[in-house]
Amino acid sequence: MAGNSYGQAFRITTAGESHGPGNVVIIDGVPPGLELQEADLQADLDRRRPGQSKIVTQRKESDRPQILSGVFEGRTTGTALAIFIPNEDQRSKDYGNIRDVYRPGHADYSFDAKYGFRDFRGGGRSSARETTARVAAGAVAKKLLAEQCGVRITGYVVQVGDIVAAIDAPEQITQARVETLPDGSPNIVRCPDTAAAARMIDLIEQVRKQGDSIGGAAEIVATGVPAGWGEPVFDKLKADLAKALFSLPAVLGVEYGIGFGCASMRGSQNNDYFVPGEKSGQITTQTNRHGGMLGGITTGLPIVLRAAVKPTSSLPIEQPTVNRAGEPTTVSTRGRHDPCLLPRFIPMAEAMVAITLADHWLRWRAQCAGNPDHPGQ
Repeated sequence: MAGNSYGQAFRITTAGESHGPGNVVIIDGVPPGLELQEADLQADLDRRRPGQSKIVTQRKESDRPQILSGVFEGRTTGTALAIFIPNEDQRSKDYGNIRDVYRPGHADYSFDAKYGFRDFRGGGRSSARETTARVAAGAVAKKLLAEQCGVRITGYVVQVGDIVAAIDAPEQITQARVETLPDGSPNIVRCPDTAAAARMIDLIEQVRKQGDSIGGAAEIVATGVPAGWGEPVFDKLKADLAKALFSLPAVLGVEYGIGFGCASMRGSQNNDYFVPGEKSGQITTQTNRHGGMLGGITTGLPIVLRAAVKPTSSLPIEQPTVNRAGEPTTVSTRGRHDPCLLPRFIPMAEAMVAITLADHWLRWRAQCAGNPDHPGQ
């Protein structure tokens, strides 16, 4: 199977299945000297792990990462960083009934069409369980970006079903607002609009009791990204970020800035006018409809992305389908599944944005750092 690696200068390679021993990621390109321990990875893995609230799958995984190489005496060595996250609560028997049946919305048929063979236990390699490795790598990328560049990445839920959150200033949303309600209790749906969050939870509970699922949308914002990252043609930063988010399970749409809203605008409405910044010689724009990127290169304004996430395909209600012989049948999926993917999707999306930005920062540094005439120096 090809396609298990992503990135150039900051490059990750992952392996593992939903019901195998665990998932592993190897990261190339982490500079030496970064202070790193397993506790640095655990916070985001806890945000991604199953069983964290009543509105997510009840599979029980501690998701305790093990750093196998690339760290000595608490600092990265510059060599390959390997991280392993064991699986602890697989229930493969729950999937015996789909050995020869294709679940609607899943990769069962397409895997068989490609390989002629598939791991039917929980979706195998196509399961969202593989994102544990990405989240671990993303935690490393986040720490690197924060310490070296002051970049912060925050994701949150903006829509579940027909409930849309009111978000006025995406760049001002903090992780504390995403993770915690004003009364100090956990914000289990990860929507910073508390009124909308309550309605979202009620809707998710409603569809769960009906044996159904619901989709929605997430927004991811990166602040502190300086101007000049990205490439102008095939490796546009916007293109790499889109690929990063589209590579996540269940993502059906990605936009940035004003996104599809530009389709009904005139150029004079869509353009962001350049103005002097607060510091001498600094350039910025009055608005940020361009989402922090022009020509595939960052402008110094916040990068604002949105991803549409489909409803969970695994449903306990009976659905029509076919078996491997093409004969009509029905299927109901046993096992433990999220009635809505959005709450656990947030750390996954943050991770892929962080990995992409870390890659482009290292590429920018290799190309432009050391040039005394470069404005970024």
